[in-house]
Amino acid sequence: MASPTPHHIPLSSAPLVASYSLQVPDHPEIEIAQAEHRIKLVNFWQIAPGSRVLELGCGQGNATAVLAHAVGPDGHVDAVDPGAPDYGSPFTLAQAQAHISNGPVGPQVAWHNATPEGFLEQTTEKWDVAVLSHCIWYFATPSVLTSILGCLRGRVDRICVAEYALHASEKAASPHVLSVLARSMLESYKPESSENIRSPLGPRAIKEIASACGWVVRDETTIIPEPGLLDGTWEVGSVKSKGFLAEIDGVVKDERTRLVLNTARDAVVAAVE
Repeated sequence: MASPTPHHIPLSSAPLVASYSLQVPDHPEIEIAQAEHRIKLVNFWQIAPGSRVLELGCGQGNATAVLAHAVGPDGHVDAVDPGAPDYGSPFTLAQAQAHISNGPVGPQVAWHNATPEGFLEQTTEKWDVAVLSHCIWYFATPSVLTSILGCLRGRVDRICVAEYALHASEKAASPHVLSVLARSMLESYKPESSENIRSPLGPRAIKEIASACGWVVRDETTIIPEPGLLDGTWEVGSVKSKGFLAEIDGVVKDERTRLVLNTARDAVVAAVE
């Protein structure tokens, strides 16, 4: 039997897909931008109807909703994330995931509150494809990615990865890149961290880890986020805040290191102004 033909999701479907997720009142454009970006990713990955998908690092389910839409009623998405159910703002993981479960694509999704490695150790299931969509930077160390890709050998036919490329294709993206470097540098001095950026692996590093785990890159592209995707804005705001300066003073004791971190923040502020 021939494999199902991948379904191209039109970008005009973004408002519908965004409606599967919780939305900030009076600001539907925030979720629509998230949906548009992830529709572009899923279209590039060619996720076919009826596919069994393992999504690792699903978070609140922005990509999960698009994946569930793509696989349709005959497919299934196992969405895995170790985050605490009460983590997140303005909506928690539990609230966001429950909203998707109660919506049109809910029957296609099963949520698993576990680390990727822990989940894979507890089951012998196999999937058509594994997806890591904008989650790698959350990992505590690069070795987490190595462990995950190693665990996926023999469990999936292919892996689809999306992560920011640490490259400003447009001038407006420069503050985001600078804020990633500043934030990840600060987090490296904390014994424990729950920040969004802890392991800012770029394309080269991700491909090197994948290759070491026996995976071969089949296809690669660059998708430039639209201005409405606010991830960069949120990260820049975090680094510009006075709270970032307080974190430096509270965590870093070495005078030279504090200077470097403060200068990194200054570069973010200058890039915005």
